[in-house]
Amino acid sequence: MDTHEVSAAASPEEVWDALPGALQQAFDRSRAQRLARFLGCDDQGGDGAFGGRPAETLAGFRVAQSERPREMTLEGSHRFSRYRLAFEIEPAGPGARIRAVTHAEFPGVRGALYRAMVVGSGGHRIVTSRILRSIARRAERAHSHRTAEEEQ
Repeated sequence: MDTHEVSAAASPEEVWDALPGALQQAFDRSRAQRLARFLGCDDQGGDGAFGGRPAETLAGFRVAQSERPREMTLEGSHRFSRYRLAFEIEPAGPGARIRAVTHAEFPGVRGALYRAMVVGSGGHRIVTSRILRSIARRAERAHSHRTAEEEQ
């Protein structure tokens, strides 16, 4: 299990609303789709507009659970790993905390080599942190925009 988190100056609902767009940006690019094909992922690409509803897909992932505004869990597998990535959102003072919790299995020798390459290299940490920051930025922009409209 691996956990990363960031804080956002936005409500849990605003963070939730930002989550699908950030995930689609991260996992529905052509590079992610090519990687999903190369790895033999069960889910190779999105099916259009991603809203984070159960059974919707992104490259390498399928939404397993979606509980607005608290948690979205993605699952996936490919020839080297089976994995789950849960985004947990909770109130934190005037804003929210966004946590990404990853569970993964890397069966066999090829799985162990893949784990060393992805997790051991720090690549997983970098990608997960980038996604969390993207969610927070999107939510904070929406919060600022909403606040500015309310003041007018």
